[in-house]
Amino acid sequence: MKSIAALALAMTVAPVASNAASGANDDVSSVAPALERYEQETLEKGLWARPGLSARDRSVVTVAAVITRNQMGLMPEQIRRALDNGVKPAELSEIITHLAFYAGWGNAMAAVDAARPVYA
Repeated sequence: MKSIAALALAMTVAPVASNAASGANDDVSSVAPALERYEQETLEKGLWARPGLSARDRSVVTVAAVITRNQMGLMPEQIRRALDNGVKPAELSEIITHLAFYAGWGNAMAAVDAARPVYA
């Protein structure tokens, strides 16, 4: 049950994690300081640091979740993180293609637009 609660929390704060990483940290802390703290402690130092998956595998899962949820505002940061964690551009392309059939064609096409700078 604790892992379900942790996953639910992580999925809830995922958008904040992206904003914090892209420089909106001050905005979050001025409005909801506890939310920023949860992002740092629970997501960055907790979930992403767990030993069960490599950072690369976590990035693959996260990119897939972002595409599936059509949260394209998160894509630039998650793509950057995935590339930093060793995911290759060809693998990102394959993830997007694969998810077209599981997450919806529209979500995949939105991901193509969000990922386009990687291939420019």
